[in-house]
Amino acid sequence: DNIPRALGKNCLVIHHIGSTAIPGLKAKPIIDILPVVNDIQNINIHAMQELGYEYKGEAGMAFRQFFQKPLQFNVHIYKEGDPEVMRYLKFRDWLRKNDEDAKRYEQIKVELAEKFPLDLRQYCMGKEAIVSDIDGKNGYEGWRMVQALTEREWEAVRSLRNKNFFKEMPDPFTWTFNRNDHIHFVFYKNNKIVGYCHLQLWLDLRAAIRIFAIDESYRRQGLGKLFLSLCERWLRYQGYRQIVTQSNPKAVPFYKQCGYVDMPFKDPENNPTDPNDLELGKNL
Repeated sequence: DNIPRALGKNCLVIHHIGSTAIPGLKAKPIIDILPVVNDIQNINIHAMQELGYEYKGEAGMAFRQFFQKPLQFNVHIYKEGDPEVMRYLKFRDWLRKNDEDAKRYEQIKVELAEKFPLDLRQYCMGKEAIVSDIDGKNGYEGWRMVQALTEREWEAVRSLRNKNFFKEMPDPFTWTFNRNDHIHFVFYKNNKIVGYCHLQLWLDLRAAIRIFAIDESYRRQGLGKLFLSLCERWLRYQGYRQIVTQSNPKAVPFYKQCGYVDMPFKDPENNPTDPNDLELGKNL
């Protein structure tokens, strides 16, 4: 399909993934392709569009570039070394070798296709439980950072917000769940949701960390630093130049270990603040 030509020397390898990559599995006639590139920020979008692909951006998956040719191809582009590549491949290879799970997966896909023939979002969300189950036993050990989408992810968002920030009152900021200038990332380790970050994007190329939390069971394992660094990388990729936060004094050592310094918060909306919080930030 001339994808290697469109991506040029940036393209290192192309994998066939998805249901059509599993022999004997019932599948929609849509082929999923995973090109691995050297530089995820240097994708020739115009060349892909000339081939008839619609550019969808990340489509909720951090550090992915996603293209679709309706009813023909889905193209998921990732940078070399991104653990999501291995996740896709381990999932594919597991189903190739494990007929029982392949049949379970096929049955759920058929049921969802009949139930949601025109709703791709519901179709994908319906597969989450079995995908997570297979991820938990196929040897995948990487991380994932995605914008909250599924019921499981939103449940984790609410739980981490309430446990860490709104123990004694109803969460007053659930309205941000439907705002494009508020990003709600969940962080996976293997198939477990272990962290959450609420970012607010401002027009002056600054972003604010409104909430950052790691599940108590997964603290002191370096996951917080990794997750925060990924949030910073994501912001850099979007063109943001500075990140700031208003930190509880107990969290200040963590932020300072991650390179944050005293920096004015300068909230353009002048929202009320906790007088005990300390203002920190970092240039990206």
